[in-house]
Amino acid sequence: MDTQTLAAAGLPALGWALHGGLLLRRLATARRDPLTGLHTRAGWTTRANHLLAKHTGALVLLIDLDDFKAINDTHGHAAGDAVLTTTAGRLADWCGRHGIAARLGGDEFAAIVTDPAHTAGLFALRAALAEPVTHNRRTLRVSASVGHCHRDQLPVPLLTDALSAADAAMYADKGHGRRNNTR
Repeated sequence: MDTQTLAAAGLPALGWALHGGLLLRRLATARRDPLTGLHTRAGWTTRANHLLAKHTGALVLLIDLDDFKAINDTHGHAAGDAVLTTTAGRLADWCGRHGIAARLGGDEFAAIVTDPAHTAGLFALRAALAEPVTHNRRTLRVSASVGHCHRDQLPVPLLTDALSAADAAMYADKGHGRRNNTR
C-alpha cells in the first residue's frame, strides 16, 4: 500500500475520532454547570441514584441560599455569581472525596455523601455556607437553609424519597429565620 492510499484511508478515521472526542467533551460539559463547575441536575441524579443504592450510610442534602434575590437586586448579578461560585466551592470542599455536589438551578444545590463521618459535619457545613463573601471589596452577608436525609431513614432507598425528605427538612430550616438569629 502506498502512502497516498494509507492517508486516504486514515483521514476519515482520524476525522471520526476527533468528532467523537468533541462529542464526549460536549457531553461532559453539559453535565457540569458552567458557572460553578458542579454537576448539573441530570449528571448528579444519575450518580446520586447509584451511590444511594450502594452506600447504606449515605446522606442526601438540599441547600437553598436565603434571600439570594436581594443580593442580585442590591449588588448586581456579578455579586450573585460570586456568591454562587463561593457556595459551590464550600459545598464541594465539605463533600470532599466521599461525595458529589450539584447546582440544581438558580440558588439551589444538592449533595450526597457516602459516609458522613468523613465530613466535618452538618454544623460545619452550615457555618461555612454562612461565611460572608467578598466581592469588589464589599462584604456580602449570606446564609443558606440546609435540609438532609439519611438513607437509613427511608423505607426504600430511593433518591426521590430522600430528596423529598431533605426538601421538607430544608423548608423547616428556612422557617427558623437563620438571618434573624431566631434559631
